[in-house]
Amino acid sequence: MKACPFFWLDVFAESPLAGNGLAVVLDADGVDEETMLAYTRETGLSEATFVQAPSSDAAGEGADYRNRIWTMAGEVPFAGHPSLGTAVAVAIERGVEENTFTQETGVGLQQVDVEKLVDGAWNASVHQEPAEFGEVYPRSRMARLLNLGESDLHPDFSPQLVSTGFPTLLVPLAGQEALSACVAEVAELATFGFEYAVNVYPFVFDVPSRTADARCFALDLGAFEDPATGSAAGPLVAYLQDILDVDRISIRQGVQMGRPSLIEARMDSGRPRVSGQVHLLMSGQVSLPD
Repeated sequence: MKACPFFWLDVFAESPLAGNGLAVVLDADGVDEETMLAYTRETGLSEATFVQAPSSDAAGEGADYRNRIWTMAGEVPFAGHPSLGTAVAVAIERGVEENTFTQETGVGLQQVDVEKLVDGAWNASVHQEPAEFGEVYPRSRMARLLNLGESDLHPDFSPQLVSTGFPTLLVPLAGQEALSACVAEVAELATFGFEYAVNVYPFVFDVPSRTADARCFALDLGAFEDPATGSAAGPLVAYLQDILDVDRISIRQGVQMGRPSLIEARMDSGRPRVSGQVHLLMSGQVSLPD
């Protein structure tokens, strides 16, 4: 058995016991993938991460660590709240209160900034990959996917697949009632023929205040709803810049789940930067097969 330090944190949370929970296992070199998946399922959280030494190529480019990100369905190449929470765990373990880490993930290298606040919480932000704009979908198809009427979708903004490291199907809605009424259909998503996991991200955007309310359904997990999704916030701010020339937004998510979250997203040198607060709940050691 291998004794590894572990941390349990709430990410994109204005206070503890909100936002999106994350379990981080440090010193995870030698932990096999079967164990990583089993541990993630053991936590019951949307994601768990395992910090390993960077690959030789990534280390040569300045990577501080490799961040292996797992959901209950398997490993994913990139995710937002696991990037922020993992960097905070690494900072706590290394005894630093402010730093910029370079993490290695399945989509390359990303810089993650962390800073400890006076109340013990942390601010963290990650610079995501440049946006890749994919297919635009008809509103009728999105309505079936979310069990809505076609009139519930925004009449002027089109649903679109956008990725800044993880593909996100952005679905602009007409109002808050439609957002509350969303029920994701796993079977309907199967008709899209995606060969990879996709987040479905219905949202309502208020142009004057630059604020969005959103929900996220990870249908590869059986219509699992995520309380805070940094990997969707990046695509959303890139999409809104593209159609409305908006380069900074605040996103409320998780309200319907009783896990209110606040995500800040802005464009920075042509790439999204996603940020929020992180709170440490507990830490200790976990014994895992090696």
